[in-house]
Amino acid sequence: MNMLHSAELSSAVAGRPATFSLRRDSRRRSQRRAVLAWGVWVVCAWGLALACLEPAGAQTPPLPALGTSRFADSDGVSIHFVEAGEGPVVVLLHGFPDFHYTWRDQFPELAKTHRVVALDLRGYHRSGQPEGIENYRMEKLVGDVSAVLRELKCEKATIVGHDWGGAIAWSFAMQRPEQTERLVVLNLPHPRGLIRELKSNPAQQANSAYARGFQLPGAEKLLSAKALAGWVKEPEAQAQYVAAFEKSSLPGMLNFYRANYPREPYAEPADLPPVRCPVLMIHGLDDQALLPGALNDTWKWIENEFTLVTIPKAGHFVHRDRPAQVTRVLKEWLTRQSGS
Repeated sequence: MNMLHSAELSSAVAGRPATFSLRRDSRRRSQRRAVLAWGVWVVCAWGLALACLEPAGAQTPPLPALGTSRFADSDGVSIHFVEAGEGPVVVLLHGFPDFHYTWRDQFPELAKTHRVVALDLRGYHRSGQPEGIENYRMEKLVGDVSAVLRELKCEKATIVGHDWGGAIAWSFAMQRPEQTERLVVLNLPHPRGLIRELKSNPAQQANSAYARGFQLPGAEKLLSAKALAGWVKEPEAQAQYVAAFEKSSLPGMLNFYRANYPREPYAEPADLPPVRCPVLMIHGLDDQALLPGALNDTWKWIENEFTLVTIPKAGHFVHRDRPAQVTRVLKEWLTRQSGS
């Protein structure tokens, strides 16, 4: 039975004009197209507005080394990471658009008391850049962290993640509890909280339109290395980001969204076990991509000590907006945990 016949039958029973269902379906399709178009507009505007921020012809100095560069093999994909310090292992995972240098304030301080490693996620900078959406599914990203721990000959670590790194950190803690000593997540709600807000909060739905744009085929053609580095405030660091993104895979970056960002109808996954290790969440309250309402009820999904630190007037990149504060909170929490 096609749509027209179905509409005529249901309308005859209800005593309504036959065009009602058709108009409603058309309106929904129009709303969906409008959201997608807005997401594409965000991508275009971001790329066009920020591409002018990097001076033409500027010479980029060598990237300051946070530690020793090493590589791990993750089922044939090379994962680059830097390492420094001695002690309990702390793994740092960046988000989008970023690379390991995002931890330049936290890394040296943590390395005074810990063995710290910071990854370039697959698709980024010096890590492997496999083609295909399937190569960026969450199980692959979790596997990359395990590969680094194997390379380090480390059985257990504290996993710290921001944005997509936070999503990987949540998933790693749930899927590999035997390898997760502690969990720290910056500006990335628990998956259940995010899905709930996407399903019920119009503000979060509207603010996630950019992700819909990133999921569209060919969206990477609207971006550039200079555009993606536009969020970085320090001119010297911004030049380093442009150079890093020029070595990265723009399709790979967006494949994180295509493979993993929730899609309608936003069904809550039934296979998410509780997190069993101690958890610290740090959230900049001015984040416009991930609204703080998604933080509610996080304690219901954690079967251990849970600490939530919210930072006013800090945005999505909370560790860059408030580097000293985030570093202090991290160090104090790790110290308390070590003594408990």
